[in-house]
Amino acid sequence: MKGLVFAIEEMAVHDGPGLRTTVFLKGCPLRCQWCHNPEGWEPRPQRVRNPNGCTGCGACRTECETACTGCGRCLSRCPRGLLRISGKWWDADALARRVLAAEPFLRDGGVTVSGGEPLMQPEFLCELLDRLRPLHRALETSAFCAPDAWREALKRVELVYIDLKLADPAAHRRYTGVSNEPILQNLAHLKTSGVPFIVRIPTIQNVNDDPANMQATCRLLSGSKNLRGVELLPYNPCAGAKYALLGKPYPYSFSRPTPSALETARSIFARANIPVLIR
Repeated sequence: MKGLVFAIEEMAVHDGPGLRTTVFLKGCPLRCQWCHNPEGWEPRPQRVRNPNGCTGCGACRTECETACTGCGRCLSRCPRGLLRISGKWWDADALARRVLAAEPFLRDGGVTVSGGEPLMQPEFLCELLDRLRPLHRALETSAFCAPDAWREALKRVELVYIDLKLADPAAHRRYTGVSNEPILQNLAHLKTSGVPFIVRIPTIQNVNDDPANMQATCRLLSGSKNLRGVELLPYNPCAGAKYALLGKPYPYSFSRPTPSALETARSIFARANIPVLIR
């Protein structure tokens, strides 16, 4: 089975315990306004153009630009080498062999599959995870997926990173474009699955850094014996940098949470006996 991958990061240290390889699958149903990986949205190969150094000669303009197949034949058109293809089709067996080639370096770490949203390619994801034994396998996900796909994926991993962006349904739809109902249903199953998990909260000033959201998130996590902790990830002010590569504007203006807001959030989780890591 083939799947679409837009990046493979080796020697990763932030996506699970130890030294890891992180595989990023392409395609995501969410449109988070603060997303710093817009090239992971579309479930198809895309031509990416670096605007830095572009002379505007027009040589890159081709009729296949909006229906990119990833063939790469157009890349040589740019005299300054500013074009690349985001998204490569991989056979699950070949990708597993690529990852497992580094097994001696990953024995104390493992592999993490991220995105985009990896559960947009559930069959490929499960086949890949099956082939990655005996490595420690982690999944980084929004949990926005069908319950059956969720349950099958959980059978194949030793750790889950789940993003919980906003507890309030209306605010979640406003800032991500989708309902959080499927996410909360899958979270409820995760809490009873026995699979260790870590919650990641991308924390943005005046969006979700308020005490009410953090308290609501605590309530959602109540009773989770397999919860290992919460990571508060302050908004990255460079989030809009990649949009120009895709010819897209970045119309939003967000700010990092204040130290006071982060400390308040930490104290809220601490009172609920939930360990917090702020990166």
